[in-house]
This record gives sequence, structure tokens and C-alpha cells, in this order.
Amino acid sequence: MVTTEHTAGDPDFTGRDHGASPGFAENFQALTRNIAKAIRGKDTVIHLMTLALVADGHVLVEDVPGVGKTSLGKALARSVDGRFGRVQFTPDLLPTDVTGVSVWNRGAEAFEFRPGPVFANILLADEINRASPKTQSALLEAMAERQVTADGVTRHLVSPFMVIATQNPIEHEGTYALPEAQLDRFLMRLEIGYPDRQAELEILESHGDRREPTDLLEPVVTADQVVEMSASLEQVYLAPALQSYLLDLADATRRHPALSLGLSPRGVLALQRVVRAHAASEGRAYATPDDVKRLAGFVIPHRLLVTPEARMRGTRPSDVTTEILDGVPVPRPGGS
Repeated sequence: MVTTEHTAGDPDFTGRDHGASPGFAENFQALTRNIAKAIRGKDTVIHLMTLALVADGHVLVEDVPGVGKTSLGKALARSVDGRFGRVQFTPDLLPTDVTGVSVWNRGAEAFEFRPGPVFANILLADEINRASPKTQSALLEAMAERQVTADGVTRHLVSPFMVIATQNPIEHEGTYALPEAQLDRFLMRLEIGYPDRQAELEILESHGDRREPTDLLEPVVTADQVVEMSASLEQVYLAPALQSYLLDLADATRRHPALSLGLSPRGVLALQRVVRAHAASEGRAYATPDDVKRLAGFVIPHRLLVTPEARMRGTRPSDVTTEILDGVPVPRPGGS
């Protein structure tokens, strides 16, 4: 865990705001505990995924087959008493398979719109990079503007709305890489990784019966409660010095010689929002530099583009992010 030099009672960071909604931390912990019943040994990933939900953001989960990407998405969806949609992306998938299609109703003698799976609170987009760019872009409007336009009619999506997309980084044949514009719509990019030995033993024991552990989960919060939690994040205090720190990080990515694309303003806003969510999840009414340091590595790297020369040297966006976090001065108590 990265730590910075400040005290919990520092007035530069605490402010006088009331913080997130009453019960935020309790509902958050209820969600993470419920998901952990089905996803063993991945508390950090579960915490981050839940942060994205309450921060009103989307998540791209990228990892090798069989580590629980789909199960994680299903477990989160089953923990919220809302609508769940799932799309298995394939090369022949059409945009209307995601957004919905108008069909002729003979009885009414009129076209009738039949909503697609995107009209859900949580949408699992499995193996998103297997669909064509045209179909991938069908999600772009939904993810960015929370609406779908079909046949000239704009239909608003329900709240909360979260897309959990998965992709396999080791199989590239027959896949289409997500463009930078779409990657920037994801609040976080996560890797699950292999479980440790004890967690894998628990997985073996929990799969003794024919039902998947995710199928046994019951909702612990309602969709309305998630909306209330998201709305209350604006009450979590960010000191001016901390906001300046976020801007310093963004500026450092835009000037770094190894990057041809730095952090966008949308990325700065995303980092600010998830930092507030993390503070609220710990029952705090204010954010600290620790929150930024802890979360930047999941919010920033997928928004950066390494130059061809740096890529040939083996430089990765995560390496540059770590370098910037180590190099940009952290705000200190009594300073900026």
C-alpha cells in the first residue's frame, strides 16, 4: 500500500462537508461481502468493481480465460436488486442485438420497439473485442450518454447503468482492439489474476454441487439505493490542494516524452469521482492523497498511449503511471 505524509485530522483535507449518504459504508460493505461469497480470494478486485458501480462508471476486465471474469460480473449483478443484461459478443453480432430493434406489429399496424439487453441496470458484455467495431460502437452512446437512439428516437437508460466488459488479452485472432475513444469511457481497467492456493481450495470445495456459487447469491441493495449512493458522492470533500494534485498528475502525462496521448479531462473527472467513492466506502467525508495514490493505477493507464519508440523499449502505460506518481509532489499538510 502506498502511503503519503499527512494526518487524518489535517484541516487541509478534511473540510466541513457532511460526506456521502448515511449508510453508504454499510451498504458498500454489504455488497462486497456478498460478492466475496462467490468470488474467492479477490477482495481487492471486488472492492474496485463495487467502487465503479457506486461511482456510476464502467469497467473493462482483461485477463486470461478461466479466472472468473464473467462470474465476477454476474456476482455483482445478482447482488443488486435490479435488471441484469448479458451479451456474448461474437463477430456476427449486430448493433441492434445490443440496443434493440423495431419490429412490425400486425395487430397495431405499426412498428414496435423491442429493447435490447442494454436496457438494464448492469450489462455484462462478454468478450467485447470479438465483435466488429460497428457493434462495439453501439455501446459508445449508451456508455457515454446513458441513452440509445434508434430509428430517430432517443430512449434513456435506467439508473444505475453499468457496463462490465470482458476481454481475453492472449487471443488476438478474430478480435478487434477497442479504440482509445471507447477505452476512455471505462472508469477502470482491471485484471483478476490467479487465486492463491487457499482461495483455489475454497473454490474447489464451493463447486461441489451443480449450482454455480453466483446463482446462490441474493440481492443485498436495491437499484434505488445505488443511485442514492452515487448522488451523495458530491458531498465528499476534495481539498483544493488535492484537486491541484489531480491536475498536476494529468499535466505530467501530457508532457511525458514516452506518451503520445495523455490523460483526458474525462479521465481526471473519473479519478476524482472514484477517489470520492473510496473515501465514502471507508466512512470518511473527505478524500486524501492516499486515495489518489491507491486508485490511479486502475484509472489512468488504459487512457494513455505509449509512443512507438517507447513501446519498442518495452515501456507500458502502467510503468509511466508509476513513474509519474513517484515524481509528482504530493500535497502536504499546511501546503499545496
